[in-house]
Amino acid sequence: MHEVHFPAVVEVDPSTSISDYLVRHGTENPTATLFRQKVGDAWVDWPASKALGMVRAIAGGLRAAGYGPGDRIAIMSRTRLEWTLADFAIWHIGGVPVPIYETSSASQAQWILSDAGCVGAFVETAAHAATIEEARGEEDGHAVRDIWVFDDGGLAVLEEAGDGVDDPDAAFRDVGLDGLATIIYTSGTTGRPKGVELTHGNFVVLLEQAMAVVPMILKEPGACTLLFLPLAHVFARIVEVLMVMSLVPMGHAPDPKGAVADIAVFKPTVLLSVPRIWEKIYNSAELKTGGGLKRSIFRWAAKVSIVHSRQSAEPSGPSASLKLQHHLADRLVYSKIREVLGGNLHWTISGGAPLGERLGNFFQGIGVNMLEGYGLTETTAPSNLNLPGKARIGTVGQPLPGTSIRIAEDGEILIKGVGVFERYHDNPEATAEAIRDGWFHSGDVGHLDADGYLTITGRKKEIIVTAGGKNVAPAMMEDPLRGHPLVSQAVVVGDGQPFIAALITLDAEVLPKWLETHDRPALSVAEAKDDEYVREHIQMAIDRVNRKFSRAESIREFRILPDDFTIENDLLTPSMKFKRREVLETHRAVVDDIYASVQR
Repeated sequence: MHEVHFPAVVEVDPSTSISDYLVRHGTENPTATLFRQKVGDAWVDWPASKALGMVRAIAGGLRAAGYGPGDRIAIMSRTRLEWTLADFAIWHIGGVPVPIYETSSASQAQWILSDAGCVGAFVETAAHAATIEEARGEEDGHAVRDIWVFDDGGLAVLEEAGDGVDDPDAAFRDVGLDGLATIIYTSGTTGRPKGVELTHGNFVVLLEQAMAVVPMILKEPGACTLLFLPLAHVFARIVEVLMVMSLVPMGHAPDPKGAVADIAVFKPTVLLSVPRIWEKIYNSAELKTGGGLKRSIFRWAAKVSIVHSRQSAEPSGPSASLKLQHHLADRLVYSKIREVLGGNLHWTISGGAPLGERLGNFFQGIGVNMLEGYGLTETTAPSNLNLPGKARIGTVGQPLPGTSIRIAEDGEILIKGVGVFERYHDNPEATAEAIRDGWFHSGDVGHLDADGYLTITGRKKEIIVTAGGKNVAPAMMEDPLRGHPLVSQAVVVGDGQPFIAALITLDAEVLPKWLETHDRPALSVAEAKDDEYVREHIQMAIDRVNRKFSRAESIREFRILPDDFTIENDLLTPSMKFKRREVLETHRAVVDDIYASVQR
């Protein structure tokens, strides 16, 4: 199959904006919980009326300060309730929020502020304020006039300034589906970030379709979610808007590293996250078993879970023997993992990168429904999603209603539909390159099965062609390699070379516990990269990956790098994707040595 179209199932009034949903809930369901805020160690409910009152007050302050329809206002902060309140307050005055990653440098922030024409900024800390101060300028007549700092009571200042502003809802009433909702800048893995203009219609119409096909998730009794992804990323932003639209209580967790502890207390019923989080949860569960018999039991239970999930997708279902093993494994292992995840987690949605068939089946098998989806900033996140009861693990599902998918002759995935953006901000050349004949060219490659389920196989620009003419999609090898507890990042190389090789970085957080459970002495990352025992286990992980590929495609050599990829060394984007070109340039000598050493 080369093209599939799923028609829209919900019509939306053209006068609708994102703000309409908050106003509706705040007035028609005033006591319903909309947010949960962490105060100390407890989560405190925010009724919809309180949320609406706060947004109106902040919006009043913005209006009193001279801000109004069309104004671009930046938000630079970790994920927290204030981020969402500022977001909705800007929408309430008809403005346009412009996210900036909280890890951005002054030069990165300067490009976004200038390109978007921001005239104000919300930030989390004094350090962020200093970054904006350094970055703000007066190009094209635009300049950031005011900076409001969350930690210094910036929202309270606006609330007080807006006291008594007439008709707080006046501005948003003039905003409809065609109104510009936000400008989100791409991660910049292939050059300077481009500003993706997304309308209220992109969010509202797309999410109305999604809400129509996943009611069992959003209308489940006690439904709630915890958001710990960065709100500067489109995935988290779509979660934020979806939960407000569907009136599902949402909490905010600023630190993904502490997310598992927050999950256990918050007890969400649904979580939306990226594969790296699920890998961390799996690896952490295995490492906590220690060594010996407990580790053997965990690995046995993991295999049972994966096989049980695979067989459950077959018409015949799991065998009686497997069902018995699965029941025993649930008592010994799965129930404990579900308890760590809060005990109420029934649904998980993974996006942002390929999840991998093994990991998807593991979580499905332990009783947590794993739904993988796919999308980009330019498609307002989800274009495809596996639906409850219809999921095919290993794929990213069928298109959401109102969306079409086409596979080009070269395998590139083309997308058309209600979530697809219209333009890059002030960049007609890039827009013309990305949207041709009405189809957005995603840059990803994949294929559709007979039922319209999409499988992603890699990035078009990242396809490696070996000296022997073999085409290799590196992501198909890199993603499963990252599933090993020791591996933080894996980069497959070999373009124009006689064979495929890999650059590996070690997970510094996991390394000490991994060595302990394997009865090995403590090592630094620098020491571990040359340790024969560590290298042996990395080789074992590579051997497992190689079983799925021909010899011409398999990884023949690898090198462990002394340092991980980080935002600080400019090898990792704020959305946690490594910059392939920069990695290869930085470690060119290592790559050259791989092939020189073999040829010597």
